Amino acid sequence: MRICSICARGGSKGVKNKNIRPLLGKPLIAHSILQAKASGLFEYVAVSSDSVDILNVAKEWGADYCIKRADDLASDHAAKHPAIQHCFKEVERLTALTFDTLVDLDVTSPLRSYEDIVNAVNLLEEHQINNVITGSPARRSPYFNLVELNDSGFVVLSKKLEKSIVRRQDSPKCYDANASIYVWTRSGILNSNTVLNDDTMLSVMPESRSIDIDSELDFEFVQFLMQKQKGLS
Repeated sequence: MRICSICARGGSKGVKNKNIRPLLGKPLIAHSILQAKASGLFEYVAVSSDSVDILNVAKEWGADYCIKRADDLASDHAAKHPAIQHCFKEVERLTALTFDTLVDLDVTSPLRSYEDIVNAVNLLEEHQINNVITGSPARRSPYFNLVELNDSGFVVLSKKLEKSIVRRQDSPKCYDANASIYVWTRSGILNSNTVLNDDTMLSVMPESRSIDIDSELDFEFVQFLMQKQKGLS
């Protein structure tokens, strides 16, 4: 049995009220709820939030469970992982069921497709590992054109190879973790407090579906891409 969680805080610094802000006629959070439903993978879709407004909108758009999150799990400094754990435990308590797999969808990544969700779940279950994250091919490589400043203030590559390379294509493949989809087994979500573990695998998504809304510019760009996909631009 599988459950989908969608965690959405009420306070948003970069884009005001972004989790329920309209995007192509639907509140932002509705896109993730509908994608979860369209995947056909889940017995239940649960939304966790400290905001009553967000929970009400989530219910209107089909969330099966709306979990009120404690303030200490919704502060500016609170990590997301404990909120996901809390949501998972609450749904198990409310349903008196035990779920094998948890998938968390980030509200701010509405460009994902339901096939991306299916691919991530299949990767976890086929390889019998504890968790999967999603990512896209990185534009910059720490071995070639991603740099840092050393203690003297000079530029150095973030990662060095024994043999220098002159083309980015020759560097090891690197990926941007896009924070779009997280998948865990039950033991994985309950017994680990980190996203990256020794057996974590990556489900690759294209860059065009990996943009995370963290600013007004991000919101406008995502809106433009969604309009283009739907033939509205």
